[in-house]
Amino acid sequence: MAKYLNKKLFILFSLLVITIILGITNGAVNIPLTEMLSKGNQLILNMRILRIAAAILAGCGLAVSGIALQAILRNPLAEPYLLGTSSGAGLAAVAGILFGLSRIYMPLAAFLGAVASIILVYNLAREGNRISDNSLILAGVIVSIALSAVIVFLISISGNAAIHEMSWWLWGNMQVYDPRLVGLVSFPVILGIIAVYIFSQDLNAISMGEEDAMHLGINTQNIKKIIILITALITASLICICGIIGFVGLIVPHMMRRIVGPNHKVLIPATCIAASLFMVACDLLSRTLFSPVEIPIGVITAMIGAPLFIILLKRGKRT
Repeated sequence: MAKYLNKKLFILFSLLVITIILGITNGAVNIPLTEMLSKGNQLILNMRILRIAAAILAGCGLAVSGIALQAILRNPLAEPYLLGTSSGAGLAAVAGILFGLSRIYMPLAAFLGAVASIILVYNLAREGNRISDNSLILAGVIVSIALSAVIVFLISISGNAAIHEMSWWLWGNMQVYDPRLVGLVSFPVILGIIAVYIFSQDLNAISMGEEDAMHLGINTQNIKKIIILITALITASLICICGIIGFVGLIVPHMMRRIVGPNHKVLIPATCIAASLFMVACDLLSRTLFSPVEIPIGVITAMIGAPLFIILLKRGKRT
């Protein structure tokens, strides 16, 4: 079994390496790898490597957040934007654009908007010192709908010039050209992923049922609070560099559970490889499908993720 699993992971990793090479050599202008590595194309190489790094970071962070939330809420539809982070960040970004906020401060505005929405959802769902799963999901949905309505209103009264920049935040984009911003965001994301992995055994127990986990001596409420905080920080940080990218934290964990099983000690690293592959491939498609026009990466992930999720859902029902 272990040999079979290692073979699958090796295939995934090999595909990731191939996709990264394609991502480096292909874009608005296709440049062979040997020419790309020359000094004359150093600027283009650095820009493409930065995009790939951002895509891998976003894929890993969103997918691991999805795994963690699905485990603690025991809900297969839980995903990183469940806590209203996408709507909060989107609203802050759209408002910042309309009020003429400098682009330099847009990541900070999106981060603060995401954090504010998380605090609102958490307080709505809290019942004393306890967090109800159903209340958390319901609060997240209500806040997301309410903030999304405000976003639509702001877009409807904005000028056409601002709509394109708004779509960057609302549909995601990997046009990240500031290595300092990527480096800054990578710290909370990587630390968050490591922290979730440390809780692998706890997630295994909680996903089987809270009562069973409590019998094993696990404080489920504390674990929930910690995981919610970690996933919220990861998601809010990623929105700063790539906007809102749907389906990654939902579809990739589902696919990898079918391939490697539900054990989080194996599932988390395997999902990181698969999510990196998925995001780098989607970014490559967004740049090359209608070159030189670039499609928001969130559109690509939705076009691929939605049909895949429907297929998995139908197979799950038959099973």
